[in-house]
Amino acid sequence: MSERKKTVTKLDSNYMKQYDAHVERQKRKKQRLVRRLVLFSIIAAITIGSMASYHMKQRALHTEKEKQYEQLQEELAGLQQEEDNMKEEIDLLNNEDYVLEIARTNYFFSKEGELIFKLPEEEPSY
Repeated sequence: MSERKKTVTKLDSNYMKQYDAHVERQKRKKQRLVRRLVLFSIIAAITIGSMASYHMKQRALHTEKEKQYEQLQEELAGLQQEEDNMKEEIDLLNNEDYVLEIARTNYFFSKEGELIFKLPEEEPSY
């Protein structure tokens, strides 16, 4: 198919000049609108992306802190148990009979006329 040439000529009137100027203004308005919408979309995408990234980092940090908190809670429970054991041992060491019993079993402290024999705790191999 051959392309047809436009054979209609434009009238050089005041109305046509105003109409062409109006069409040109509308065209520029539409271009500016598209540019503004693209710019707004890019800014919105960057903002949403940065907020999502920040949110994910905060979630990871929160999870890490929760694990650390649980470990510290377990450590605290262990230390409190150890403290209770130490207090109990202090109370026992303040008791003279307990200290004498420890001296007799660990350091072979004996009463007058008493003989102490140390027996092996392991079973014989035969």
